[in-house]
Amino acid sequence: MRLDAAQRRAILSGPAGWIASGFGSGLSPYAPGTAGSLAALVPWLALRELPLPAYALALALAFALGVWASNRVVAKLRIEDPGVIVWDEFVGQWIALAPLLAWPAGWPWIVAAFVLFRVFDVCKPWPVSWADRSVGGGFGVMLDDVLAGIYAALVLALALHTF
Repeated sequence: MRLDAAQRRAILSGPAGWIASGFGSGLSPYAPGTAGSLAALVPWLALRELPLPAYALALALAFALGVWASNRVVAKLRIEDPGVIVWDEFVGQWIALAPLLAWPAGWPWIVAAFVLFRVFDVCKPWPVSWADRSVGGGFGVMLDDVLAGIYAALVLALALHTF
């Protein structure tokens, strides 16, 4: 669904909209979820320098921030899980990339994490599909991408361990 100019202005009128839209990456007219996942790689380059406990704390805080920001945007637009909200892709992508903290690897593995997350986010295997359909509000917006990120992280960790 494309947003009109008034909706775009409403989203970008406050910090919740900027956060929820992934600093504007969710306003991409083509594949906003993919654009958000790609944009998430930029801050991840700094996040990956954190020790694992700090990384986990950052993910938890980013999740909570996403629930708040998503709730605000959902209420403002009156659309459940609008495509412009991509902060959930940021958090899901960071979860998918988490195994690379334990197994430092190059760009091919970063690309693998990106692709795996996109596949699980789009295909929505259970319980991702359940969360997408059954859990509402900002928590629901965030939850399905967290679950997709966990699936991607597990597959990535298995691949890293195997290869």
